[in-house]
Amino acid sequence: MNAKGARSTDYTFFTAWRVAGSAEDVAQILGDPVGLARWWPSVYLRVDLIHPGKENGMGRMARLHTKGWLPYTLRWTLTVTEPITGKGFAIRATGDLDGTGRWTFEQDGPEVLVTYDWRVSATKPLLRRLSWLLKPGFSANHRWAMARGQESLALELRRRRAGTGTQSVPAPPPPTFRGWRGVGGGWTSGFAARR
Repeated sequence: MNAKGARSTDYTFFTAWRVAGSAEDVAQILGDPVGLARWWPSVYLRVDLIHPGKENGMGRMARLHTKGWLPYTLRWTLTVTEPITGKGFAIRATGDLDGTGRWTFEQDGPEVLVTYDWRVSATKPLLRRLSWLLKPGFSANHRWAMARGQESLALELRRRRAGTGTQSVPAPPPPTFRGWRGVGGGWTSGFAARR
């Protein structure tokens, strides 16, 4: 631990996005973990719903297989811990990442200011062992993933506004490395299997 009590495996990220749309649409999209692999495929390789939760989203649980730009993946479970509203919601992460996240949404005219406060500890052995050395790279990997999220969310909101004319909206960016199979997850060579 350092002088402030934080371990090298602890990460705190604050992300701010601005997208055209309504806070209610943003909440509906981000509050539906099953849709993440469809509209944010560069990061969410596979999502399996464990429990649908209550009507307001409380208790919704999903098992996630995610990645960033670097060639490693994370397997973790997301649990919604606060009702999903047009103002935001909170989640709990367990698995390769352990911690909390809070999405907040603020309508600003035709746009929504979206913020995400993500406080996690890396528990995956690869990240735990190398965090002391590669923490800046792991942090850059997270920033890359969140930048793809802003792009992909903006495209998803455009698709919703376009209705049946969705063919005019470009597809979201795919996973970085060609070896990824996409929604089914997995690496076509033995590289990731060794991680």
